[in-house]
Amino acid sequence: MPSHLKGQTHPPLADTPLIFIDLETTGTRATRDRITEIAALRVLDGQIVDRFETLVDPGIDIPDRIATLTGIDNALVAGAPGFEEIADTFEQWLGDGWLVAHNARFDNSFLRNEFRRLGREFRRRVVCTLKLSRALDKGSHQHGLDALLERYQLEPHPPRHRALGDAMTLFSVWQYWAAHHRVDHIETLVLDQERRRSLPAQLDPGLLDEVPARPGVYLFYGHNRLPLYVGKSVNLRSRVLSHFNNDHRNDREMKICQQTQHMEWHETAGDLGAQLLEARLIKQLSPIYNRRLRRSAGLHTWYWPADAQAPQLAGQKMLHEDVAGTRYGMFRSRREATQALSSIVEQQRLCPRVMGLERGKGRCFAYQIGRCAGACCGQESLEAHAHRGREALERLRIQHWPWPGRVAFREAASDQDVVYHLVDHWCYLGSVEQLDQAPEATDIAFDADTYRILTRFLADEHEGISVIPLENRDLPSGITGSAAPPT
Repeated sequence: MPSHLKGQTHPPLADTPLIFIDLETTGTRATRDRITEIAALRVLDGQIVDRFETLVDPGIDIPDRIATLTGIDNALVAGAPGFEEIADTFEQWLGDGWLVAHNARFDNSFLRNEFRRLGREFRRRVVCTLKLSRALDKGSHQHGLDALLERYQLEPHPPRHRALGDAMTLFSVWQYWAAHHRVDHIETLVLDQERRRSLPAQLDPGLLDEVPARPGVYLFYGHNRLPLYVGKSVNLRSRVLSHFNNDHRNDREMKICQQTQHMEWHETAGDLGAQLLEARLIKQLSPIYNRRLRRSAGLHTWYWPADAQAPQLAGQKMLHEDVAGTRYGMFRSRREATQALSSIVEQQRLCPRVMGLERGKGRCFAYQIGRCAGACCGQESLEAHAHRGREALERLRIQHWPWPGRVAFREAASDQDVVYHLVDHWCYLGSVEQLDQAPEATDIAFDADTYRILTRFLADEHEGISVIPLENRDLPSGITGSAAPPT
């Protein structure tokens, strides 16, 4: 933060230049897309005193749909400087001015990411005119720049959807507000924008403006980058903000807020990708405030061979092996597995002695009190008892992998935002944007939470998700699974 802005008590806009800024970019995702044009106006005492304007070579292709909208294509930026060539000059030109932008989160997040790629931090006080419009005109529902021009009967500055034209247009809207509202009222609303940020004191407040309203996974870190918490949401921005509300719902939320010093996020195409990535990151990082989805010391399952009268408690290795018989349930401990089976045995009047839950011969205690149908003493045949037992455990049955090999779960947020989640026998291998891209190397192992996530999505119809078998496709040899199917 500029030194003269720290601890100031005078009106924040009185003596500080306002920088009306607009960017054109290759897309809407600041972590992936790049800037193609910058225009900025320095305004002091209501007058434009200087301007900054340049095309920027983004270093990546400009999509046709973006070129059609803005008129900026690959040919136009050919020979333009890259952002790294203008970064110093641009930062010096900005000085200590407040950045003023419509939907400022968009412009500020692109600038922060461009500087971050250069290994530098970019921090400025920001005025969002979209938020300001909502505060000044609470009775209106439309606050886009075009809607404001129509409401105030203002003429746009051509060309629209180019940086300079939009920056000039935004300045015209600001002039209208200055003519129709008291300056101290506008300054109060600007300060309200600052105060509404209830982020932890040690967390960079600019990060909040960058968080997108998209599906993805977020990570909170404490001192020395200690992983505190990993979460997922179909709306990252809303979920992250909910952590930092002043009315913390419980002690854990308060502790997370107090200890968080850094955060990051990863956008996904949808909820499936967010759930898979969340489960993987929690197991990799073991955040101290995540209990669910953390890696267990070893899973347990009830394995019932085809010719056996009762199931056997088996370790995690049984989930990886291709053996005859059926597996029921995935449990994080022997105690959890035993409790689950005991509950089913009691509910279905199965014999705990035949089912291996207690030792002894002859009539079991459960039969004596009417809670066993008598398989232990010949009142029920062992064959009938085994049949009832298998039926009772059916709801815990681990599903057989329904394809001969690898598949890709195709998740699409739009035609341009498609991701393929590669899976082999319930093992999540990674996610790619093209099927011929190998995922990063990872320790592949059968995981109960990934299994539950995938089977839940298979059981329900989810818009934008389809399954593509890959067995006969030519894929890089790196895309392989090490676990055999649970049959």
